[in-house]
Amino acid sequence: MLWITIARRSEKPNEMTSTTDHQLSSEVFNVKFFNDVIQTTVTHDPAMASRWISGVTSLYGRYRMVGLDVEWRPNRPSRPDNPAATLQISAGRFCLIYQLIHSPYFPLHLAQFLSCYGHDFVGVGVKSDLEKLWRDHRMGYTAIPVDLRGLAADVYGSTNLKKAGLQELARTVLGTEMEKPKAVKMSAWDNRCLSPEQVRYASVDAFVSFQIGRVLYARAGF
Repeated sequence: MLWITIARRSEKPNEMTSTTDHQLSSEVFNVKFFNDVIQTTVTHDPAMASRWISGVTSLYGRYRMVGLDVEWRPNRPSRPDNPAATLQISAGRFCLIYQLIHSPYFPLHLAQFLSCYGHDFVGVGVKSDLEKLWRDHRMGYTAIPVDLRGLAADVYGSTNLKKAGLQELARTVLGTEMEKPKAVKMSAWDNRCLSPEQVRYASVDAFVSFQIGRVLYARAGF
C-alpha cells in the first residue's frame, strides 16, 4: 500500500519533515514513497538551485540518468498556453522542484546541467516537456530525452508499453502502485506556495521516473 505524507518537523520516525530557509526562499521536504525517502528541495531562488545541482554533482558525480518532469497550470480557452511553472529533476533520492515562473532569472548551473551530454533525462513524454521548457523559458534545447515508454517496450518486448502512463510503468517495472490524483495534476502549479499535495505529487513523479529508468537501463545493459 502506498503511504506518503508530509508534516512539519517531528521526532516521529514515520512522519515526513520539512525545514525552511527563509534567506534562500526554499523549503526542504522528506517525502516517503514505500521504503524510500525523497529529499525534496522546493525553491524559486537561483542560488539555491545552483547549490542543489552542485551538491548532487559532488555527491554522485555526473549521473548518466536524471528523472525529469514539468508542471504548469491547466490550459483554459481564455489562457490556451500557460507557461511551464515548475521543473522537477531527480537524481537518486534527491529531488529539486524549481519554481520557474517565480524565479528572477535562471542560473547558469541549471542551464549547464540540462545541456550536459553526459545526462539522459528520463520520463514519460519527456521530449514534449523539454520542448515546452524551451518554448517558455529558453532552457533545455540540447537536453537528451529518453522516453521510458519506448525503453520499456524494448526491454519487455511489448509494444503496448509505448502507450503506457507512469502508473502502469511503475506497476510493470517496479511492482509498485503510485497515486496520481487528477485534482492535484490539474491544480494551480503557478502558485508561489505549493501545497503539500503538489510537493508530494511532483517529487514522486520525478523520483519514480528515475527509478524506472535505473531498472530499465540495468536490464538493457546500458
